[in-house]
Amino acid sequence: MKTTHNSLSSLALQKFKKNTTGVLSFWFVMVCGFIAVFAYILAPDNSSNANQMHLEIHSKKPGFEVLMLTLPNEIKAEQSFFNKTIFGDKNAQTEIPIADYSISASELIIHTYTENTAISLTKSYPLTLFKGRDISNYIALKKYYLGTDKYGRDLLSRMLIGTRISFFIGFIAVLISLIIGISVGAIAGYFGGKVDAFIMWLINITWSIPTLLLVIAITLALGKGFWQVFIAVGLTMWVEVARVVRGQVMSTKQMQYVEAAKALGFSNFRIIFNHILPNIMAPVIVISAANFAGAILIESGLSFLGIGAQPPTPSWGAMIKDHYSYIILGKAYLAIIPGVAIMCLVMAFMLIGNALRDALDVKN
Repeated sequence: MKTTHNSLSSLALQKFKKNTTGVLSFWFVMVCGFIAVFAYILAPDNSSNANQMHLEIHSKKPGFEVLMLTLPNEIKAEQSFFNKTIFGDKNAQTEIPIADYSISASELIIHTYTENTAISLTKSYPLTLFKGRDISNYIALKKYYLGTDKYGRDLLSRMLIGTRISFFIGFIAVLISLIIGISVGAIAGYFGGKVDAFIMWLINITWSIPTLLLVIAITLALGKGFWQVFIAVGLTMWVEVARVVRGQVMSTKQMQYVEAAKALGFSNFRIIFNHILPNIMAPVIVISAANFAGAILIESGLSFLGIGAQPPTPSWGAMIKDHYSYIILGKAYLAIIPGVAIMCLVMAFMLIGNALRDALDVKN
C-alpha cells in the first residue's frame, strides 16, 4: 500500500511539473512568501510599516530621485535581528529631502526640497550632531523606484510589506477554514442522520449570507485590526471545505478498508482521521488554493472599505482606496500598482489550483 501511495504521489508531481503555468505560478507564490517573511530586510524604508512621510515629495512618479539628509539617531532602543525582521526598525533615522546644502565653520545649512517656484526653507544643524564624521556620509541621492504615495512614503517599501498582509491572510484564513471545515464535514459525512441534518442546516444558513456581509459583521464584532481580519475571513470560508469533505466522506465510508477498520474495533476518531481523510485530501488541496485567492480578494475589499488592516499598516486594498481618485489626476499608477499586485497573486493561486486539479485527477 505504501509503495502505491508513493507512486501515485510521484505521478501527480510529474503531471504538475509538466504544467508550465502551474510551476511558474508556484515559484511566483514562493517568491511572494519569501518577500512576506523578509519584507523589512528587502524594503528601502525598513521603518515600522514603512511609514516615513515626506510631504514635500508626495505623489512622485516611479524613478524619482532626491537628495536626502539623514540625521543620526542619538537614542537607540535595543532590538534583536528577529524583532527587526518581524516589526521593522524601531530606531529608524529621521530623513529630510533637501534641494542643496552648504557647510560653514560650525553648521550644516540646508535648503529643503520644494516643488516648482515655492520658497525653500533654510535650516541649520550644528556639526557636532554628526560627531565629527564626513557630512557626505549623511547626504545621499535617494531613488524611489515605484515613486511615492500621497503622504510621500516610499511606495516600493509599502508594496513589499503589504505582501505580508495579503500572503499571510490567505495562509491563516485557509488554515482556520481547513481546521473547522474538515472537522465539521467529516463528522457530518461519517455519522449522518440528525448530526448530518443539523450540520447541513448550519452550513446552508452560513452559505445563504453574502460572504462580504458576513465578514463585515464578524469584523465589526471582533474589532478593526490586523488579526481580526484574518480570523473573520477564516470563519467565513469553512463552508466550502465542509461541503466537499462531507461528500467525500459519505462516499468513502462505504469502502472495504473502512468496514475492515470497524471490524477490528478501531474508534470512529481513528477511522476518520487516520483512514478516511488521508484518502480524500486531493479535492481539499485544490479548494484550498482557490480559498487562498478568495481570502486575498476579501481582505483587499475590506481594506478598501476601511474595515480591514488599519493605517499605517500597509495593505494593497487600502493603497487602492487612498489613491483611486488619482486615476483621473494623471497619477493612475498609485492605484494601478497595488491593483496589479493583487491580480497577479490571486491569478497565481488560481492557476496553482487548476494545475493541482489536473495533476490529482486519477482519470487523466
